[in-house]
Amino acid sequence: MDLQNQSGYTDYTLEQSKAHSVSKSFFANVFLWMFGALALSTVFAVLFSSNQQLFQYLVTPKGMSPLGMVVMFSPIAFVLLMSFGFQRLSPIAMAALFIAYAAINGIAFSFILVAYTSGSVIGCFASAAVMFGVMAFMGYTTNKDLTSFGRILSMGLIGILVAMLVNFFLKSSALDYLISFIGVAVFTGLTAYDVQKLKRIAAGIEYEGTEAASVRKLSIMGALTLYLDFINLFLMLLRLFGKRD
Repeated sequence: MDLQNQSGYTDYTLEQSKAHSVSKSFFANVFLWMFGALALSTVFAVLFSSNQQLFQYLVTPKGMSPLGMVVMFSPIAFVLLMSFGFQRLSPIAMAALFIAYAAINGIAFSFILVAYTSGSVIGCFASAAVMFGVMAFMGYTTNKDLTSFGRILSMGLIGILVAMLVNFFLKSSALDYLISFIGVAVFTGLTAYDVQKLKRIAAGIEYEGTEAASVRKLSIMGALTLYLDFINLFLMLLRLFGKRD
């Protein structure tokens, strides 16, 4: 009896260890893709903002060039394509889209580096990194279910988008400040919620025996989600505290 119990305990421990290993591997891939995308975006942002010849492709004496317009609005198309094409796209196609998205986003961020002082950008980026790291840790370690909290934040995100659209016509500085303040709170909370959601996905991968190709695509989509959380948190902080050049 003792031997049987010991054997059963060992098997259970091995299963726990295997599940933990799968979870760690999944999260490692998610954050590897996320940090790689951030690094790529940073390189392209610095490259275009510091090179006048490249930056001139994005602007004209009358305003933004056609290429500049594409750079500003095409990232939305990439996100939608990756989200709705998840089932049909191969892991290689998903990876290529994510890399292209990060590069084009970086080019779009060159406008930010030109508009704001380098001190403001670095300070807000560092603040976003600290806040993101703290909330990601909380989302991973907390035992509290954040599902209902996530629904509230999602509604808040929709409210922010609507308010930003309205303020595009009103051009109210007070409303812009309020949007940015709420945006910081929303994307800070979404970071914890999304990390917890990815933790559940990692557990489901082991339990359901998800195919390797799907796991690779899930890790890219997870990286995209956290990338968006971080970038939007950074942009909201910059809108609040950034000093224009």
